[in-house]
Formats: sequence, C-alpha cells, structure tokens
Amino acid sequence: MSDYDRWAADYDYWAREMTEDVPWYVELAQEATGPVVELAVGTGRVAIPVAQAIGRRVIGIDRSPAMLAEARRRADEAGVDLDLRLGDMRDLSLEEPADLIYCPFRSLTHLPTWHDKRRVFERVAASLQPGGRFAWNAFAFSPFVAVRIHDQRTTLHDELWQVIRYAPADNRVDLTRGRGDEELGTVKIWWATKSEWEGLIDVAGLEVDALYGGFAREPFDDDSLELVWVARKPR
Repeated sequence: MSDYDRWAADYDYWAREMTEDVPWYVELAQEATGPVVELAVGTGRVAIPVAQAIGRRVIGIDRSPAMLAEARRRADEAGVDLDLRLGDMRDLSLEEPADLIYCPFRSLTHLPTWHDKRRVFERVAASLQPGGRFAWNAFAFSPFVAVRIHDQRTTLHDELWQVIRYAPADNRVDLTRGRGDEELGTVKIWWATKSEWEGLIDVAGLEVDALYGGFAREPFDDDSLELVWVARKPR
C-alpha cells in the first residue's frame, strides 16, 4: 500500500488548482514522434487528455495501486489507451526508448534525497531516444509564501482539509490531509533549487532545452514561483 492510496478517491479536489499544466504537456506530447511516458501518473489527470490529443497509447507509471485503479477507470470512461504500470520511477525501465518522458505536478519533489532524484534522471536518460525530451515542473521555494500558509488549516471541499507545515532545515514541506475528523495521512515533499536541478540534468548527461517560469512560457526570473523544465538527450 502506498502513502497516496488514501488520497485517490478525492484526488481531483487536492489537484483542482493545477490546470494550466495540462495544455503544456499535451503540446509536448503532440510534438513527440515516439513513445510517450508519464511518471507519477496518479489518476490520469494529465495522461488522459494527452492520450486523447495524440491518439495513441501513453504509458503511465505510479507506485500507488489505488491511484492506478482510478486512472484505469477514468481511461475506460474516456475511451483512451493508457498502459498503466505499477512501479517506482527510480526503477524506470522501458521495452523501447521513449521520445518524451514527463513528470507533472511537482511529483519529483516527493523524492527525499538528491541521490533519489539523480537515480530517476539517470534512468530517464537511459530510457530516452537520442534527441528525446524529459519535461517536469517544480515549485520554486518562497519564504514569503511559506510564512503566509505555514500551519494554516485550509478547507478544500466539503469536509476535505489540509495543513501545510514547512521544515526549512530539511528543505521539506509536510502535507497533512483529512476529511472531517479523520486524518488521511501526511506526505512529505522536498524542494530543490534551480542549480540543483541543473546539476541533476548535467550528471545524467542531459542538456537543458528550456526553462520557463510558467506554463505560458514566461521567462524564468527572480519572481518566478514555478520552474518548468525541458531537458533533452543529446543526439
């Protein structure tokens, strides 16, 4: 059982504020000529519209059986072809190299150490075709945002709520979520700086293709709160 299984039924509410990433990943997938793979596919929030747009199979990998079950149900309802696989992105292995691998919704920040992230980047690099791309997004840590929302309980929908707590010494955010009087669990995420992401790209033998401050291709600058990355495997 994954830490994320208890969130699967209500995932739409947890993720409802993130919508602008879908057209971004759809556009990247439409530019791909080979296999497309989504890491941390969750309930198919992004993979389903990607598959609808490109008209072919999308491979989705996640380590939560409950999330995959929900994704499978939704894919069947939408009539799209998702090849959903239970697995850890740190152990990524594909039968044939991909032209695009992407990891939306800041999911790489759920990896606790730089070593874990490096392992993913190296597996991604090994799984890409020459010229293939790896795309992901992550939040840029802001102390101003952290002060405003630290330890504040927020109601998301009906009885669903969450509390966000920051642990600066560990570059960590703890997300505790619940329904009514029931706590559904706490998931930890670890932020990384721009230079840390650049180091991961470099050590994996990839190259920076683009870095934006948002999904509308805004330039990344001192005020950006999102890092939207595209890396490429050299030909």
